[in-house]
Amino acid sequence: MGQLPVSGDIGDLMGLRTVAAKALVVVFIGTFALVGVMTRPAGSGVAGWLAEIGAWLVTSAAAVALIQVPGDPLRRSVTAVVAAAGPVATVSVLLVVDDPGVRILTFWPLSATTALCTYLCVRGRTGVAWVSMLAAIGATALWAVRIGEGAGYGISISLINLAPLVMSSFFAITIRPAAREIFLMQGAGTEAAATEAARRAVLDERDRQLGRLDDQARPLLARLADAAPLSADERDECSLVEARLRDSLRAPTFDVRSVADAARQARRRGVEVILLDDHGLVGADDDVRERVIGGAVTALAAARAGTVTIRILPPRRRVVATVLQVAGDVVVREEYDGEGRLVGSD
Repeated sequence: MGQLPVSGDIGDLMGLRTVAAKALVVVFIGTFALVGVMTRPAGSGVAGWLAEIGAWLVTSAAAVALIQVPGDPLRRSVTAVVAAAGPVATVSVLLVVDDPGVRILTFWPLSATTALCTYLCVRGRTGVAWVSMLAAIGATALWAVRIGEGAGYGISISLINLAPLVMSSFFAITIRPAAREIFLMQGAGTEAAATEAARRAVLDERDRQLGRLDDQARPLLARLADAAPLSADERDECSLVEARLRDSLRAPTFDVRSVADAARQARRRGVEVILLDDHGLVGADDDVRERVIGGAVTALAAARAGTVTIRILPPRRRVVATVLQVAGDVVVREEYDGEGRLVGSD
């Protein structure tokens, strides 16, 4: 079974916006255009052409709206237009028909109305569909009275169009609730999958952090367990490992090898390195992140003394990152914009 749509629109579930549905509408439009031309009442003149063209235009527009307009159920304004299209088309054609003996295809607007009302049921407007269909049948009955055949004749030639509407109404009563259940189940499944993905991400990050802690701290912890006093180099190494672990927690964006190596070398030179991350680069493009990280590495590599503070600012700021270098009386500040480019230095 294919992936269900996630929009909650039953029209999507029924494939109303697929290529096949569009092809069906094209057939609908083309068929009734041909029927309208072939069944135009003889002697109706320009009025006949205008009636057929007008009826064809309104039913065609309604058919397009049924598959193109999103939402479930169909919006009320669109529903009103589609529901009116069938009766209007029926009246338009019947106004130029005066002979009761014309071919049954002359009443093609009734068939078009049936198709439109059927899909109104699919779009969740069953009650309106019945009103539309009954209005078209009523118009046919009035036409029959006008030409002297009686209302019964008009009803008899149009009543057959109720059969498809009955079936589509049954669909609306039975299938639409089932479709809603499908969407509810799909939503619950999607939520459960998202929760599970988040849980796995947390576990993966925990495992990664534990693995890194094990790699970096285990040798020193084993050494600390030894009774022998630490050498100066070992104490320095403990400080560097502690600083590295602190950086990974306070500045996750800078938790990459290039920054870690540059910070380690700067600290070995006696530079105090402070890395801070207020998450301003969350969701940023990779090239933006790379430019900011590159600027941080450059600043750390150039530092020989003093303090280097590199901070990623909170989201939605004009400046996303700053680099502040303080060495004695010399203070240098650099700023990076939302594209990760250096925009200010003083």
